[in-house]
Amino acid sequence: MKKIEDQIIEIRSIRVLLDYELAELYQVELKTLLQAVRRNLERFPSDFTFKLTSLEYNELKRLRPSIAGHGGRRVPPNAFTEQGVAMLSSVLKNKTAVLMNVEIMRVFVKLRALVETQSALLRKLGELENKVDKHDTQIQGIIDAIKSLVVPSVKPKNLIGFKRE
Repeated sequence: MKKIEDQIIEIRSIRVLLDYELAELYQVELKTLLQAVRRNLERFPSDFTFKLTSLEYNELKRLRPSIAGHGGRRVPPNAFTEQGVAMLSSVLKNKTAVLMNVEIMRVFVKLRALVETQSALLRKLGELENKVDKHDTQIQGIIDAIKSLVVPSVKPKNLIGFKRE
């Protein structure tokens, strides 16, 4: 089974898990998961779950070829945000789903902490950079090297709103 961290992707600048991956993690059939959501629509507003557009789905299939062969699916999957994943535990009653949900929540929290740490580090580097004499090339070189480790300088081409975590 793939690691949860590897299954979380960024779509529309939001970290999400896709419906079929959640069904696999929860050890329920996809149709069971989707049926539970349909029966409880009031618990899943658009900021908890949304359907990928055809363009997003095609780009996702291009970036992750394993998706294209996933059961011959023709319709775009649903994406569940952290809140949507949390809500799923209230509508799926199987024990595996509840236990897996706890693990997924831990991963989301860990990712959020990582982003906050990275942001804090960049902020401190910026403050240090402002204090350093612009003529001190050694210190400036160290700051630039640390920044390059924190923020990748080369971004993949042709990504339409997707970013692997």
